[in-house]
Amino acid sequence: MYKIRKAKIGDVSKIHKLVNYYAEKRIMLPRSLSELYERLQDFFVVEFNGNEIVGCCALGIVWDNLAEIKSLAVMKKHTNKGLGKKLVYRCQNEAKKLGIKKIFVLTYIPKFFIKLGFKKISKDDLPHKIWSECIQCPFFPDCKEEPLLKTL
Repeated sequence: MYKIRKAKIGDVSKIHKLVNYYAEKRIMLPRSLSELYERLQDFFVVEFNGNEIVGCCALGIVWDNLAEIKSLAVMKKHTNKGLGKKLVYRCQNEAKKLGIKKIFVLTYIPKFFIKLGFKKISKDDLPHKIWSECIQCPFFPDCKEEPLLKTL
């Protein structure tokens, strides 16, 4: 049985392990433990059978009327069950509750998000505020992430 819920302090090490598993494969960006603790309130997790964290996703508010979906990851043995899609929808619903009208994602897997109604855009269309995180990234300036946007 799968359940999506807000992340708790005890989930941080599991989120860290999950996200950095995919980061090592260069499918997503790495996240430090300190960053995850600081951003814990941004995260949702998928809990399996009441105790195992098998997925995560964060919604970070970037600017007026704009949020970013980050760190979407689902454990390999739990993929193709719609969990990634459910996590994205949960973030979208959270954004709507907050009155946010647009969400974006920077991703190495744009096809997944295009299926969910996101449209490709230029990074230049995003506020300069996003670059503060980009310049700290180990892949900057040679990042191959693609920006996509969805209006809610």
